[in-house]
Amino acid sequence: MSRSSVRPLRRAVLAAGSVLTLVALGACTSTAPEDAGGALQQLQDDGAITVAFNGEEPYSYEDGGELTGATIKLNEAIFGELGIDTVDGVQTEWNSLIPGLTAGRYDAVSAGMSILPERCSEAIFSEPEIMYTTAFLTPKGNPDGLTDMQSAKDAGVKLAVLSGAIEEGYTKSLGIETVKVGSPQDALDAVTSGRADASALTAISLNALVARSNADVEVTDSFVAVIDGVPQIGAGATVFPKGEEDLRDAYNEKLAEIVSDEDRWLEIAGPFGFTAAERPVEGLTADKLCEGDLESLAKDLAPELGLDG
Repeated sequence: MSRSSVRPLRRAVLAAGSVLTLVALGACTSTAPEDAGGALQQLQDDGAITVAFNGEEPYSYEDGGELTGATIKLNEAIFGELGIDTVDGVQTEWNSLIPGLTAGRYDAVSAGMSILPERCSEAIFSEPEIMYTTAFLTPKGNPDGLTDMQSAKDAGVKLAVLSGAIEEGYTKSLGIETVKVGSPQDALDAVTSGRADASALTAISLNALVARSNADVEVTDSFVAVIDGVPQIGAGATVFPKGEEDLRDAYNEKLAEIVSDEDRWLEIAGPFGFTAAERPVEGLTADKLCEGDLESLAKDLAPELGLDG
């Protein structure tokens, strides 16, 4: 059975400048560029892998000194089947996740990172593990009958959105009135105080928020937002350094078995608030997301996504 633990980082000042270095890694290895292509066997020999995480609930975070979260549990299940029984974690700032990976400070990134073209030029992604969908946080009973972004526009509601988040962009495109907030908790407070009629955010974040709250609110069914006729399809995955295709491919083989089995996927991700709506649909691939043509991707996956052709 796989286990997870959190390992610290320290800052070391070198002649070349200040860099992050791992300490107390013990039997763990890091994937340095000179080791490219040999990580899988080395990790299997050591029985341990070090992943970077950002500390974002419910994807990957520390709880009572233990590393947990949906992406961590997926990692544990998959690496465990590959003979790598220990998953160690290094908490890293978001913008440093891929730079640290390419510098060999850890073996993979486990943070629910979206597969985007610009990131695909820097690292290699596993196949999608989690689809990102949108939902609304509303007062109990969903009095405005919100189901998707267009329904919010039609109802004339005021939405609380995180400043700079993708949902703010959706509301700008559709001309929906907003209250900008700084955190999911601020969005909840805006709804419960009546400053906003509802809040739009990723479904999984709202589910995690409400699970910790006693407020008289609910989360709507999740959906894929449609803007200018184009579904905003997105998915997150585990990230590996370029040159480690063998490791990535071995991971993908086991991942496919989990994603194709809804019950098993929900057994792993469900306890963290994920629903069947976040399980990647058949045909959604890392290669297609790396290309970034969401319009073509939506046409190809219309039946799987429940969209009009």
